[in-house]
Amino acid sequence: MAKYDVVESKKVYDGKIIDIYVDRVELEEGKLAYREYVNHGGASCIIPIDENGNIILIRQYRHPAREEVLEIPAGTLDKGEDPQECALRELEEETGYKAGSITFLTKFYTAIGFCNEILYLYLAKDLTPGTQNFDADEFVTIEKYTLDEALEKVLSGEIKDSKTLVAIMLYNEITNRDTKKI
Repeated sequence: MAKYDVVESKKVYDGKIIDIYVDRVELEEGKLAYREYVNHGGASCIIPIDENGNIILIRQYRHPAREEVLEIPAGTLDKGEDPQECALRELEEETGYKAGSITFLTKFYTAIGFCNEILYLYLAKDLTPGTQNFDADEFVTIEKYTLDEALEKVLSGEIKDSKTLVAIMLYNEITNRDTKKI
């Protein structure tokens, strides 16, 4: 395995949610290279399943994509916040539901080629009414789909958000295994 010792690290952008760094790294045989990356504090996401087995998704405008995107509820971790607490908070804020049961599914990097963000993915069931609480600049529409409908939206390319792709495909795998049902 190649050696990548950081010789110098320079923060070139200090943002509210992200910081951007340029590192000079020493490779094997003393060669030097530069690596740019986005430093992100992490986030949680949650795939909510209602009493009829429908997946609750949200549709919201995402400026980097310049379009409305269909996705699962998610949000950035507050400093020191437990990922499960973040997932529960985002579920209620974005959908107006509280989870009666929550199960950790996995954690994953969102864009490892340039960003160190880790997403913690949870499954929510036994939903009860709560209170939506959007940020001032957040406009969200709630949509419900059966697992088959959600899979079709993945396969057709309508669902393009990586966390939502992972969540739907993992939920499909879990629900179709005889050995473990959630």
